[in-house]
Amino acid sequence: MTDDDLVQHLLTTPGRWAVVGLGDNPSRPAYGVARYLQELGHEIVPVHPRAETVHGAQGYPTLADVPGRIDVVDVFVANERVGGVVDAAIEVGAPAVWLQLDVHDAEAEERARAAGLDLVTDRCPAIEGRRLGLPRA
Repeated sequence: MTDDDLVQHLLTTPGRWAVVGLGDNPSRPAYGVARYLQELGHEIVPVHPRAETVHGAQGYPTLADVPGRIDVVDVFVANERVGGVVDAAIEVGAPAVWLQLDVHDAEAEERARAAGLDLVTDRCPAIEGRRLGLPRA
């Protein structure tokens, strides 16, 4: 699957997205992206140490605390924390990881690929969805 095919597949297949780093601060990029994902028809799960409820969705402090399946782990954390998030995504059995713009960790990305996860890097779902002309729910 090409990068564009994977992006389109993840954005158009209804799923449960764990948004790591999503808090209730509307000035943060994760806040707007999570709303956009909901508008596309996805369920969001905020993952933040304060476990805040955001956009009506119950938050959890870690990926391991999230009950049920996770289809995509969307990562909004500093680069030094990416490795731990990717390892947690592998542990919980998430099939896909999406690293936001300027979120990088080459070793963690390689671990994700080696574990068989779909991986999108250095892209934003809201930008990509608009670029692809995806309709909102």
